[in-house]
Amino acid sequence: MLGDIFGLPRVTKNLLVINIAVWVCCLLFNNNMLLVDFFGLHCIQSDNFFFYQLITYMFVHKTISHMFFNMFALFMFGGALEKMWGERRFIIYYIITGIGAGIVQLLVYYFLYRNLSIISDSCVIIGASGAIFGLLLAFGVFFPDVPIYLMFIPIPIKSKYFVVGYGIVEFFCGVFNCVWKLRGLVRDNTAHFAHLGGMLFGIFLIFYWKRRN
Repeated sequence: MLGDIFGLPRVTKNLLVINIAVWVCCLLFNNNMLLVDFFGLHCIQSDNFFFYQLITYMFVHKTISHMFFNMFALFMFGGALEKMWGERRFIIYYIITGIGAGIVQLLVYYFLYRNLSIISDSCVIIGASGAIFGLLLAFGVFFPDVPIYLMFIPIPIKSKYFVVGYGIVEFFCGVFNCVWKLRGLVRDNTAHFAHLGGMLFGIFLIFYWKRRN
């Protein structure tokens, strides 16, 4: 029904349904941290780290705002890319950028906490943001002049400039966040380098496909 109403292609529609369904399951549990602990991506140093989490973490959202904004971005950008690439290439891109995002954030946490005996609980990575940033990067590459309107800013920004600007902001937010964590403070629990990792792996994959074709 969702695809019939909005014209969403199949993979994008199914990703939306899966993410929303997992979030609902989190609500049904009295302690939704059970799903987060099991499917969330833990630090490599943690005893709770398992390789399957590199895939499962991107389908888990703890709060409605986290889930909503990720799914809204998937709704906005995923359909156009899937129609251009086709189902197979789109899902490959989505999964690889999501895995790549997790790997980059794990590496950051590894070097950040390698000398610490206690790993912070805030290191558990969840959410589709890494794969979403990969989609955003691809949208900026293939639809560079499409205008994007930011909330509360009634000025259109071409997608290519939006992607570059967003990437720069995420980089500095990630650096400052690491500095605060090293001082024993938690500025925020956002995995900024996972966002950059999704973009980075997106660039690699796009150029790989471009050379191959």
